Amino acid sequence: MTRLLILIIACLVSQTFAQTPFKKVLFLGNSITKHGPKADIDWSGNWGMAASAEAKDYVHVFTTSLAQKQGSTPEILVKNIADFERAHQGYDFAAKLKEAIDFQADLIVLAIGENVPALKTAEEKTKLQEAVTKLLNTLKGDRKPTILVRSCFWANAAKDEALRGASDAVGGAYVDVSALSGDKSLYGRAEREFKHAGVANHPGDKGMAAIAAALLKALPQ
Repeated sequence: MTRLLILIIACLVSQTFAQTPFKKVLFLGNSITKHGPKADIDWSGNWGMAASAEAKDYVHVFTTSLAQKQGSTPEILVKNIADFERAHQGYDFAAKLKEAIDFQADLIVLAIGENVPALKTAEEKTKLQEAVTKLLNTLKGDRKPTILVRSCFWANAAKDEALRGASDAVGGAYVDVSALSGDKSLYGRAEREFKHAGVANHPGDKGMAAIAAALLKALPQ
């Protein structure tokens, strides 16, 4: 009887933990996550590039869905860290990510890789994995936040392997969205006309929704 009671209590505690709402969500990414206005590429938004509105980018679709799922709206912080992608070796985490570190998020969503220079050797792949692992450990500190690491939208085996390795190293959940790039209906150019090809090549509203859905599915139930 005592053993059964212990099992019941353990089950209830487990369910309560799984249903604990996320209060703070940190999104770290690149232009797919957030990009400010840039006249020379005819982009006037200040949200995920190629989405038709802020509410349509994956960050806000995910946040809205999460709020509905857990019954409360989390505070979010959205940061573009394309500079880390392009020059991850020797990156000054303490100085450049102070706001993100101080935010103390209980859910971290990392969506990078697209701007990382091509990984030509196994050593370069290892260095990327080590840098991303250090990034995530810096954000974690001595806490235990839930971590989601998204693969590249534009599939790249070497980069994705490094991202998966970093995710595994910190106990994160790796979210593979690489198959999405094969569906041309998910690109911004499939939904409306863009003057700049680079902008048009980003995920449109449908693509953003697909990324958000994959991330949401990866959350602990």
